[in-house]
Parts: sequence; C-alpha cells; structure tokens
Amino acid sequence: MAHQLVTLDTETDWPGFRRQARLLVAGLVPPDQVSWCTRDGSSTSELFDEAPPATQCKYTGAAALLVPASFLSLCEVVILHADPGRFALLYRLLWRLLREPGLRHDPLDADCLRIRRMAQAVRNDMHRMKAFVRFRTVEEPGSDAPLHVAWFEPEHHIVEAVAPFFVQRFTQMRWAIFTPECSLRWDGAVLERGPGASRDQAPPPDAGERLWLTYYRHVFNPARLKLASMQRHMPRGYWHNLPEAPLIDALARDATSRSERMIEAAPTTPLRRIPLAARGARPTELAMPDTPSSPELPELPEDPERALQVLHRATDRCRECPIGEHATQSVFGEGPVGATVMVVGEQPGDQEDLQGRPFVGPAGRLLDKAVEDLGWSRERLYVTNAVKHFKFELRGKRRMHKTPAQREVAACLHWLESEIAQVRPQALIALGATASRALLGRPVAVMRERGHWHTDARGLPVLVTLHPSALLRGDPEQRESAYEQWLKDLAVANDYLAPRKRSRQKR
Repeated sequence: MAHQLVTLDTETDWPGFRRQARLLVAGLVPPDQVSWCTRDGSSTSELFDEAPPATQCKYTGAAALLVPASFLSLCEVVILHADPGRFALLYRLLWRLLREPGLRHDPLDADCLRIRRMAQAVRNDMHRMKAFVRFRTVEEPGSDAPLHVAWFEPEHHIVEAVAPFFVQRFTQMRWAIFTPECSLRWDGAVLERGPGASRDQAPPPDAGERLWLTYYRHVFNPARLKLASMQRHMPRGYWHNLPEAPLIDALARDATSRSERMIEAAPTTPLRRIPLAARGARPTELAMPDTPSSPELPELPEDPERALQVLHRATDRCRECPIGEHATQSVFGEGPVGATVMVVGEQPGDQEDLQGRPFVGPAGRLLDKAVEDLGWSRERLYVTNAVKHFKFELRGKRRMHKTPAQREVAACLHWLESEIAQVRPQALIALGATASRALLGRPVAVMRERGHWHTDARGLPVLVTLHPSALLRGDPEQRESAYEQWLKDLAVANDYLAPRKRSRQKR
C-alpha cells in the first residue's frame, strides 16, 4: 500500500484532522502508511522523514467510529501542542483504540502517557498566557479610547484558543496581543486575527508599569519566598516578558536578611477596626479624635439636611484610609431626607470622582433606566456608596476601578452609618458584595442571596442584588436577560416604592 499524505489547513485544524482520520480508518490505512503535514509545510511527522514519496489520501467514505468521549476531548487539546509528531501520535492511538479495547484502561501505555503529558503541557501554557500577559497603553490617532497592547511568546499553538478568555475578561477595553505566530485585536465588538509579530513591535514601559513595579516591590514578602515553587508555576522562559522579572533576583537575594530584620523588629500597633453600627453608639462617637489621620468631626446640627451637609464637608477631609489622599474629592450621597429607600453601592467611579456626585457614570445611567422601567420615583430614593472616595489604579493615563479592601470599607463605615441615621430610610438596597457586607456585617454570596430581604443590625430590611457595573462587564449576548433578572430583584422593593402604574390604578 502506498503512503498516504494528509494535508491539514492549519496547525490547529482539529475538524480537518478528525475528518481525515475517519477516511483513513474507513480505508484501513495503518498508521505507518500515513504522513501528516499542514499547507505551509511547517508541521510533519518525524516518523516519516525517510518515507517514500507520498500520495494524497484518496478515500472518500467516512466511518462512524466509537471511541471514548475523553479521547476526543484530549485530541482537541493535544492538537494545540507544538510537537510536529502530534498528528501521527493521535492517529496511531485512534487506530489502536479501535483494535485494543483494553487500551483505554491501561495507564502505563507509552502512547497514552505521552498524549496525557502533551495535553497537560498545553493546559499549562494556556494558564500562563492568561496569567502572564501584561498590557501596555498606546494612544492611537483618531481614537478616543487607548489601545492596550501585549506581547507574549507561547510554547504551543494556544493563542486563538485562549482568545475568548480575553474577550470576556476585557470586553469594554480595546486591546491587541502580539505573538510570533499570530496577532489578535479586539475593538470592543469584533475579534480580528492577524499575522505574527516580533517583540520589538511591543510598546515600551508606561506609567502604569512603573506603578506596578513599585507595588510589586512593596508587597513582596521575603518570609514566604519559595523559589522552586514559583519557577514551577512561572518558568524562567516566561520571565523576560514580565516587567517585574528584573526585580525577582534582587528581592530573592535579600530575602533572608529582610526576614531576619522583620523578626527582630518591634511589633507594630494594629490599625483600628470599626464595628458595624457601633452597637447603639451615636454616629459622632464612631470617630477617634486621637487618630492623627481622622478628621475632627464637628457637632452635628439637629436639622438632618444641615447635618448631611456637615458630614459631606467632613468626608472631604477624611484620611482614615489611603484612598482619600489620591481621590479628586469625596462623593457623598444624594436624595431627600426621609427617602423611603436608600440605595447603597460600592464606591464612586471615575466620573463620580470628577463630578462629586454618586451614580452619574455608566452604572448610574443603567440604574436610572431601571428606576424608570420600574416606574419608581427618584424623589423617594437616596443614593450613596459604602466608600466615599474613588479607589483606582493607573493604566497609562486611565484610572481603572479597584475594589476597596475590607479594612478600607470598615474605615468608611461610620460615614454610611451617619447617613442612614440622618436620612432614616424605611429600607435599604445593597448593590453588590461590598455594599451588602457593609450593611449586613457579614460576607454575602450575592448570586445566592440576591432578590431577597435580609435584616441589618438596626432591624432595617436590606435587599441584596447585583451592582449595575456587574451587568456592564458581563457577556454582551446575555446582557438583556441579565438586566431583566436584575429588574426582578429590584421589583421586590415595590412595596416601598409603588410604581406609578399601580398608583394610577388606585386613583
């Protein structure tokens, strides 16, 4: 029988390999009579380097093959491996599985061991691409939004397989990933594949990278250094593409001496923790005047509206946590005293920080739409946040939202408690995990507890649901259904905020 030459379209042509393998099995062509290559000739089986001239596979009848489902899943992964002999290995194993039923239960078979090792190598490479890609910001002429560009050198053909992860993770960001094999570009709506690139096409370090290196240097814990474990998860082959790599050797060399200095150093005074609701204490008693970074709270007037104005001015001076130092201004709540419901979010965003008003950015516009769709009146709502300053990290010139730490939320809690004491709402709506934890004083599984009433330490009902920004970050194809489910969550508060339609019926 003459050698059969099978030409696949690409290095990762799994449908083509599957189709051709069926044809070969139907033609009873044994593995040693098959050579594999791709159209660019860059991948051929090392088993047939000295094989006689091959002819194109001429069989046309497909075969229905019964193989374990786990083998098919394994094939889809191994196809992405860089080993040029992977096609021959997969076909040989397929041929053997059809003739040796006991092979699937043999963990020590050489072919089975090799294919499992190859699959694990591909999975490791996919994980490292997700973990080690570092974007840098590039300003493009004629575009309002910056382009975030990254360079990565995968060991295997994984780029297109990992692309959906980056599309979902950075849906609202324009980005491009360059690799030697191909390039990807996402404009916010369409993912485009392009030719490979070289490392010198990657942008130089930016301000965000310098900030990241400063952060990395300060959070490095010498007492927890395990070089061998670190290199298993981050092999040295990836280091030259990581901005923090030049710091690792120096930090590792000084780890022992730094650990000894940490042990010899005197203990530090722990930062204070603010208990939820202060268990009956007056709002002004929650502050600690002897804390240097705390603002000196003035005596609050009896008039609630004036008291809220005084509290607003005081939050501008608040430095009880580091967030206030870098924010433009504090963002206090808005709404009438005596509002029926108080809506509590996580923290201000970029637009809120610049304008000094809550919920004026994209998340705020989505909340406004929900209020209108539900027929609620904004005059019966007071909107605020658990944290009064915007916490962010720089990526180039952009300030990207960063979730406040639990300690920072606790430091800001007495401002929220003071707002509640002055507004005196009948119920609270917590948007997201941070607001829910601040109000209920415990970790909250939002997806499990959403759309239900809970009770806080004051005895007030608290409705837990998603923050509108979570809907904006979600899958665009599921955004409409997610919004409808969010409206159902919010509609649970209709007893406190009767829609206009219901009020017209009463008339």
